[in-house]
Formats: sequence, structure tokens, C-alpha cells
Amino acid sequence: QVALVESGGGLVQPGGSLKLSCVDSGRSGYTMAWFRQAPGKERDFVAAINWTGGRTYYADSVKGRFTISRDDAKSSVYLQMNSLTSADTAVYYCAARPQAIFTTPSAWPYWGQGTQVTVSS
Repeated sequence: QVALVESGGGLVQPGGSLKLSCVDSGRSGYTMAWFRQAPGKERDFVAAINWTGGRTYYADSVKGRFTISRDDAKSSVYLQMNSLTSADTAVYYCAARPQAIFTTPSAWPYWGQGTQVTVSS
């Protein structure tokens, strides 16, 4: 049973950094991803890492600023976010699925409850 719990959100100033964590208590070992949803907007793909950890994929808007990683010993996936701007303000969701990476939210069957990230001075 996959159960995802995110943490690490909060308020950060523009240009700052934040690291999000997601624990899979079901220890599924699935491919993992981060999505985000700003108020009044659709849920967008941010980054993903495959089940072996050997392949990562990023949205163009976060390339070079965000880094996704996983620690299977801790059943956790992380999102290190640097050089944050107000455009990064959103609720960030952790998601899991078996095998392949997809950028479409509907392809991911398992979701966490989300964690709020607010970038503001």
C-alpha cells in the first residue's frame, strides 16, 4: 500500500532555497515525482526520478534550479529547490507510479496531501 507524506514547505524569500521531502510508508520502490499547483491553475509536472534512481526528468521551468533525488533506504524522495521566485509559489505534491515516467498528472495513481511553498519578501 503506497502512502505518501510530504514535508518541508514554508515561506521563503525570493532567491532562497527550500528542500521538500516525501516519505512512502508503503516502501513501494516506485518511480516518484513532484507536481505543483498554484491557485486557480492546473497541476503541473515539476520533476521525476525513476525507480532505480538512474534517470531524472525536469520541467523546463525548473531545470538548473531544482534537483530531485531519492533514498530508498529511507523510502524517501527529495526536491531541492534553489533560486526560488514568486512563480514557484504553489502547493507541491509528491506522486508515485510503477515504472515509466509520465508528465501527465492522470498517469500517477498515488498522491500525497501536498505541502505549501510560498516565495515572498
